[in-house]
Amino acid sequence: MPMSTQDEPVIATLGLVSGDAHVNEPRNLWRDNLPESLRSQAMRGIKPGEHGDWELILEGDALGEHAEAESHRVKMADPEHRYAMMREEGIVGECIYPTTGLYVWLLPDAEVQAASCRVYNEWIADTLARSPRFKCAGLVPTWRVEDAVAEVQFIKEAGLGGIMIPAVAVPDWNHRQWTPFWKAIEESGLPAVVHQGTGHSMFFYRGPGAGVANLLATQSMAPRMSGLLATSGVLAFHPELHVVFVEYNIGWLGWAMDTLDFYTDAFARYGTTGAGKKWINPELPEHPSFYIRRQIHSTFQDDPVGIHNIRFTGPDSLIWGSDYPHGEGTYPNSKTIVNRLAEELDPATAAKVFRETAARLFHFSDEVLTTPV
Repeated sequence: MPMSTQDEPVIATLGLVSGDAHVNEPRNLWRDNLPESLRSQAMRGIKPGEHGDWELILEGDALGEHAEAESHRVKMADPEHRYAMMREEGIVGECIYPTTGLYVWLLPDAEVQAASCRVYNEWIADTLARSPRFKCAGLVPTWRVEDAVAEVQFIKEAGLGGIMIPAVAVPDWNHRQWTPFWKAIEESGLPAVVHQGTGHSMFFYRGPGAGVANLLATQSMAPRMSGLLATSGVLAFHPELHVVFVEYNIGWLGWAMDTLDFYTDAFARYGTTGAGKKWINPELPEHPSFYIRRQIHSTFQDDPVGIHNIRFTGPDSLIWGSDYPHGEGTYPNSKTIVNRLAEELDPATAAKVFRETAARLFHFSDEVLTTPV
């Protein structure tokens, strides 16, 4: 591990692991690789909507004035370009997620969705995922459970680093039909990854203030899904399953743990409903906060409230991420931001938050963690 200097705080010399970074897919990735019969529904990119959301651009749609130059997009998939950024920022490893691919769950056709996930997974496995510095998550289609289970196996065999699922699924994630899917993820040893804004419309509100208010509403999906996984028994019945929420920040974790525990105890005292059913179903050995603390994790860029709440949540749920190359990310000021956030933490806790938990969950090698980029 690099040694610190008198001018540089210890946290900046750890060799940071970013739990959140993105690649921009080639504009024609899906058009060029989907079967000809499906190419009319090929994803081509995203564009800003009118209310703070993003809209999916399909084959035949106008790219719009905000479309990025292809040369800029290609750079994000160039390892040497990313290595230069990582050296500048003190990062030794990145967990990488798609950009356009985040909207694959808005495709209404099961066959198109499954094929589109596979196109991305094959492409990222043959590009950035070849480097041990990058742990790239693969996309999982969720219209059909059998497709989801099959893609988990492909992601594992392709050597990818995580299994991306949407925040919202049909039926909901506590439905028994998903049991073989959770089992497959658990057996893969890879974390399930849930990126902000996936699988649902971000049109919660319209009109004045909608842009920022919609973002807050979107981030509320993390405590909602975490609570469902904890209270339904999904986490209890699959103790080796880990779920990483990306770009939801971390201030919500302590509140969600306390709220779920409080109402679990309160509802347990009610006994049964008017229909004779128990309010708490299933009854689990531990409170919801136990399972969230053990198996739920969330990334953040700059969240001092969440850092302050470590005394309630513990450090293992927290994963720092730069969100490179997005404008709301920490580049080119990652070291400054990390050092400020780490000021109130002891060295062991800081190491977990800014390096070790992401390294453990995404299986970065010791060689990556101990050698300069």
